[in-house]
Amino acid sequence: MNTKTVDFSKFSSIRIGPVVEVALIENDVVPEGYFIVGAANNVLISPTPPPLMMLSKAYDFITLEEDGLHVGAATPGGRVVSFCKKNDIAHFEYLSKLPGTLGGMLKMNAGLKEFEIFNHLIAIRTQSGWKQKSEIEYGYRKTSIDEVVFEAVFEAEQGYSLERYDMFNQMRSNQPHEPSAGSCFKNPSGDYAGRLIEAVGLRGHRIGAMAFSEVHANFLVNTGGGTYADALTLINEAQVRVKREFNIDLQCEVILIK
Repeated sequence: MNTKTVDFSKFSSIRIGPVVEVALIENDVVPEGYFIVGAANNVLISPTPPPLMMLSKAYDFITLEEDGLHVGAATPGGRVVSFCKKNDIAHFEYLSKLPGTLGGMLKMNAGLKEFEIFNHLIAIRTQSGWKQKSEIEYGYRKTSIDEVVFEAVFEAEQGYSLERYDMFNQMRSNQPHEPSAGSCFKNPSGDYAGRLIEAVGLRGHRIGAMAFSEVHANFLVNTGGGTYADALTLINEAQVRVKREFNIDLQCEVILIK
């Protein structure tokens, strides 16, 4: 089994985590007892994580075939958008502003507003073979996917839209520039996590080098040298305050690997 040395304090989007050997998934062989981290864009990794694995570069591919658009699970969203622009394929413009690779996007049904990765999905290929979209339960930022995804096939409709691309860029223009793991909490039904965090006085609140952003309160940002412990303290504080004030259970969108 091949491995790769990864310093998650440099590799992860929030710039927190240890230096560890990560197993590489190759030839569809998935080692048992390992946690998949992908591009580490929506994760917070503890100093003592379980054994970790990621897909090798062999799963970074895009091909247009008769049955649809095939995309490897290690393919970055930006590359998908570039391919779709070049080949005039619609419905993927929003991926330009979503960090990470396809596997993680599928696992959490990533998206912007009503535009979600599952909207035009046909099927995914996992350890147990191909699964049609109808066989997978999914909803807002969640799915029933519990296996490593190797690739997916999507509807390939013509009509790439520069107007939609520009709209998505504008939708994400209010995001902070400091390292973060994206939205910290899922939006509760009928409300916004950022509004709730601000309402309980935590916008801009800092512990050590970690803080809820002044720009967008639902972004937990690392201002330089932040730690897992401080990040976790802020997450717990937000959940406690929002529960006490509004009787709402904030659910983490960031995946905690501990």
